[in-house]
Amino acid sequence: MRKSVSEVFRSNARKWAGRASLVFGTLLTACATQPATPPLEGDLLISHVRVVDFSGEAPDVREDVFVLVDEGAIIAVADTREGLIADAEQDASGLTMIPGLTDMHVHIWDEAELGAYLSWGVTRVRNMSGLPFHLTLAEQIEARSVLGPHLVTTGPILNSAGPNAQVNHQLVETEEEARAAVAWQAEQGFTRLKVYSNLTREAYDAVLQEAEARGMIVTGHTPEGVRGPGVPFEAPFDIAFDEVLNDGFETIEHVESLVWHGLSDREDAVAAQALAGQIAEAGVPVTPTLLAFHNLWRVADTQGAALTRPETDLLNPLVQATETDMYEYWSGAPAGPTAERDAFHLRMTRWLHAAGVTLVAGSDAGIFTNVPGLSLVEELELMVAAGLTPFDALKAATDAPAQVLGRKGLDGCALEGCAADLVLYACDPLADISRLHSPEALIRAGVWLNKADLTALRDSARNHNLERTQENVLGGLAAQGVNISALGLN
Repeated sequence: MRKSVSEVFRSNARKWAGRASLVFGTLLTACATQPATPPLEGDLLISHVRVVDFSGEAPDVREDVFVLVDEGAIIAVADTREGLIADAEQDASGLTMIPGLTDMHVHIWDEAELGAYLSWGVTRVRNMSGLPFHLTLAEQIEARSVLGPHLVTTGPILNSAGPNAQVNHQLVETEEEARAAVAWQAEQGFTRLKVYSNLTREAYDAVLQEAEARGMIVTGHTPEGVRGPGVPFEAPFDIAFDEVLNDGFETIEHVESLVWHGLSDREDAVAAQALAGQIAEAGVPVTPTLLAFHNLWRVADTQGAALTRPETDLLNPLVQATETDMYEYWSGAPAGPTAERDAFHLRMTRWLHAAGVTLVAGSDAGIFTNVPGLSLVEELELMVAAGLTPFDALKAATDAPAQVLGRKGLDGCALEGCAADLVLYACDPLADISRLHSPEALIRAGVWLNKADLTALRDSARNHNLERTQENVLGGLAAQGVNISALGLN
């Protein structure tokens, strides 16, 4: 009987954990002046494959090569199979292999969703609204006891009371509250902090100071301070956008937030290009998350029909139940103005790219109607629609995230020494970005998963565990000291 994907994954994990190092004997002859070069031995040899790497300023394409993988890493990319030995071999004739994709902005609620990401070639995610269960899940993934993309996470969103406050945010108003919240997140094991729009100046300054003292990374929305009357058209923001640019953000999230905070919600092409130059000069990477707003337009344009389009059953139903008001609002919203704003976001992204801003791809998957895994593919299509080339878009989902996350040369690449997290396609996505919809195979930590395996992973993601999701979310809120009974969520 054929083993399941998870069984194969765990079997390989045990094998790697206990594998003895290989010792090669040196053959000596009377006339030899140099010892024989020992063969390279690995777990998996991918033969006759076309490999594309995105580490440089142009695609690095190698045709008909042999890629040897051992213990989850690429140890050779060779023009011939000579000197390469492997426990297993996969013929990849006619296939194009690229680094696994990274989604830099997701919301994960339960481990059931992980298979959906893998099924669309996503091998690393950055979760942007963390709870304690995410730390455990990340450890399980790295231990290979759970099959999923590598998981990087922020802690709970740090925000203050105001129009953008949500029930899962860790609300702080004062310096003392902000320092205590950062301390709690650090004690839990979080290393990244996500700040949000409503943060008061006092709380935000304290978050920055405490993060620096503890060596923690800051990312998220640009804080605006208290939103007073007339903001943004008749009155300025309490915290100006340009005040935040030199605060050391890992990334700034959402083009729509840039337009709101950086342009005072005005679709001004001249001001937008000047803002793009300012962000480029500051050297701050941006996660556009074009799909987040685009899906609002999609729902409005279809009067709600898009909410039940194919694959939306991969969304967590418990989270969907909390978004009823949003669904109703956007199902009845006028599509025309939303389409105009959506088009401006695409132009803003093109101007950011033209100015030299580092863009990383993120989809806001896991909330509203943004499907895990699929949403990153749709995000990359939107980036191409914005004017980026397929190479530029794919770089934003491979090499650029690795650089931002401090893993340049280790992840997001298809070279010797890179992680064996790779995805293969029947047709070249550099020629047509839509090819990303149909991976032929995935290599995750050196394990080959064929098309049937990917389909099985996607199907498994439809098996939601509502009890576990509730425990994940409510347990995390309770750990922060939130009164669950008062919220009426239990």
